[in-house]
Amino acid sequence: MKQIFLFSALIGFAVESNAQSGYWQQAVDYKMEVDVDVKTFKYTGKQELVYSNNSPDTLKKVFFHLYNNAFQPGSEMDIRLQTIKDPDKRMVKVVKDNGVDKNVSRISLLKPEEIGYLNVKNFMQNGASAKITPVGTILEVELAAPIAPHSKTTFTMDFDGQVPVQIRRSGRNSAEGVALSMSQWYPKLAEYDFEGWHADPYIGREFHGVWGNFDVKISIDKKYILGGSGYLQNKNEIGYGYEDEGVEVKIPRKTKKLTWHFLAPKVHDFTWAADKDYIHDKIKGPNGVELHFLYKNKAKWKENWKKMQPKTAELMDFFNKNIGPYPYKQYSVIQGGDGGMEYAMCTLITGERSYGSLVGVTAHEMAHAWFQHVLATNELKHGWMDEGFTSYISDMAMHKVLPAKDGKNPVMDSYENYYHMIKTGREQPQTTHADRFEENMIYSISSYSKGEVFLAQLGYVIGEENLAKTIRKFYADFKFKHPTPNDFKRTAEKVSGMNLDWYLVDWTQTTNTIDYAVKEVKDLGGKTEITLQRIGKMPMPIDVMVTYTDGTKESFYAPLQMMRGEKENPFPGVKRSYIRGWDWAYPTLKFPVERSMSQIAKIEIDPENKMADVDKANNTYPAAVPANSTILKN
Repeated sequence: MKQIFLFSALIGFAVESNAQSGYWQQAVDYKMEVDVDVKTFKYTGKQELVYSNNSPDTLKKVFFHLYNNAFQPGSEMDIRLQTIKDPDKRMVKVVKDNGVDKNVSRISLLKPEEIGYLNVKNFMQNGASAKITPVGTILEVELAAPIAPHSKTTFTMDFDGQVPVQIRRSGRNSAEGVALSMSQWYPKLAEYDFEGWHADPYIGREFHGVWGNFDVKISIDKKYILGGSGYLQNKNEIGYGYEDEGVEVKIPRKTKKLTWHFLAPKVHDFTWAADKDYIHDKIKGPNGVELHFLYKNKAKWKENWKKMQPKTAELMDFFNKNIGPYPYKQYSVIQGGDGGMEYAMCTLITGERSYGSLVGVTAHEMAHAWFQHVLATNELKHGWMDEGFTSYISDMAMHKVLPAKDGKNPVMDSYENYYHMIKTGREQPQTTHADRFEENMIYSISSYSKGEVFLAQLGYVIGEENLAKTIRKFYADFKFKHPTPNDFKRTAEKVSGMNLDWYLVDWTQTTNTIDYAVKEVKDLGGKTEITLQRIGKMPMPIDVMVTYTDGTKESFYAPLQMMRGEKENPFPGVKRSYIRGWDWAYPTLKFPVERSMSQIAKIEIDPENKMADVDKANNTYPAAVPANSTILKN
């Protein structure tokens, strides 16, 4: 999901064991048939789910997500909107209360025919009835029989739902007129892993799920055009958009509804969107991937949507090369939802955007296809991994395919957002559960911006080449395995040969900040002694660049002792001198320069500006800006 804050003036899924981390993965195979009434926005369906318990545990209960139930007055999502300091503007309505603007939850205003709901009945396990209890957005199931380790069971159920008025992500009749944005619309089995069940209620954040194969049939008014997860199996029965492939279309004249049949292999959700006025374009992308584009037939949007399509192919090529190969043969960019949100093999984005914004949101959401839908970390617990890593790689991709005219470093906005958060004094650790952040702004900056800085700054710590290798190895080793922060840290350690536990702990589990200073420069008669000071609580290795009055430069490198390693020289052509490793407990470090003080023009800590130092004013000698311009001292 894309959020921007600027605060500066395959069928045949076989479950694999996770050899790298020792984890195992559960597996699901869904078969669903759904009938949609586009006049009432209600639907009925049947689901058959084969569940493979690949865990070492015997399961006596299972849990399903009923996401639609969040869109009802009094739901947890509704109450959260009413109590959080800065509710999502898309989800509130501004009303006058004694002449003062007041935010009112849009969910609280929904009428019975406008709410969302998802009901389950006739739930059976291997033909035997099981007890079900809906609790908000979670369905608790007491099994008819325990599921033994390394065995399978089959669940069947009937369900009916109502598509809510579009408020957040899913829903009907979006602000741009898209009829149906159908994300998280079916009873979805919760994930069970080495940590236990992840049956989190839907309060407004991200999703987590079990990989498997989806076989979905959707019956809907024949005037509607669909796109989403999976590969369409019956093009000859659908017709629209496929005549150019030489498909012989056979649609009975009196048919009022068409049934769209999709197969989606090895995914952890199934999303679709539908509208009568979609334009459906297709182009070939890298490695034979078919790129689909579905957007409203409005003249004011057409030009940008057409122009964006070849850039989408360029973006996919960038991600393939810098993360790893996209594992599916189709990806769809679909107008729908309320902003930008990633789903299996597709994204829903709003379409009324400038060209740059349209390419930018596509870059971000497409990058999620690698980080959220192939790697799939648990975003409720580690949102900074998915959102931060996605922000980093999509910013790098945009810098390549649509570079900014000002030539600005593509990650600098994230650093500025991070500094803004620090200045508020309201930061919470990145390990905070996504639903438990006290402010949406703090959650977003922590996950997106501070998460992006985590990667960018890691390049400073281990070297840019090692960072690039780490990202590719992480994807190769942990695709389809729900990796954790420690898995990424260990990958970086294996690539770089350094110990990095300190970096993961301080950056993600605390709110410690980085602040280093040039404390003192002393003339020793033909030589100069420089004293560095660590002011912030978070330790870092230090690059110092000394510029002499004759124009030459010399870099000095002080690795952090507990890294137990060193990065390659990041300044080719510049003499590099090593300072002894700086033990974290020592607040200062002194080192000599073999020239007199009169020959030194400038001393600068972190000349590449990659370290998230919260007080840049004390990083140089002579001081670049007045000392009282401190951002924050820890």
